[in-house]
Amino acid sequence: MTEAPSATEAGRGTILVLNGPNLNLLGTREPEKYGTATLADVEQLARDAADARGLDVECFQSNHEGALVDAIHAARGKAIGIVLNAGAYTHTSVAIRDAISAVQVPAVEVHITNVHAREEFRHHSYLSDISKAVIAGAGILGYRFAVEYLADLNAGKA
Repeated sequence: MTEAPSATEAGRGTILVLNGPNLNLLGTREPEKYGTATLADVEQLARDAADARGLDVECFQSNHEGALVDAIHAARGKAIGIVLNAGAYTHTSVAIRDAISAVQVPAVEVHITNVHAREEFRHHSYLSDISKAVIAGAGILGYRFAVEYLADLNAGKA
């Protein structure tokens, strides 16, 4: 019995959607800041946006830095792009930065809230200068915008 071809082998590119610490609590975590949409809602939004562009999405969430690094490494040679909401690791993780740089897969940094209108420590990102784009403050729509941008980038339109 042979395995079915992966989405990439079948001609559909894949975008990796990565969510970092505490994003598994979306919907109940500080809804006045993050809204009431759940992580499942975010993932479906990204899948719908990708499907509309003939792409697939693989979603992963972890509260552990090393697991996020491993997921980024696994995207090398497979994903056409990475949508990354690293949560608090945005402001602290050189390891995630180095992983994004190492795999040479275009990444879009996403934040549900406008981090620049929040606490001072959230104003610095280790990821922004190595990301193709940064989307902050658009709520969960930022994920859709990121998927659409990566689709256009892959098609040579961005």
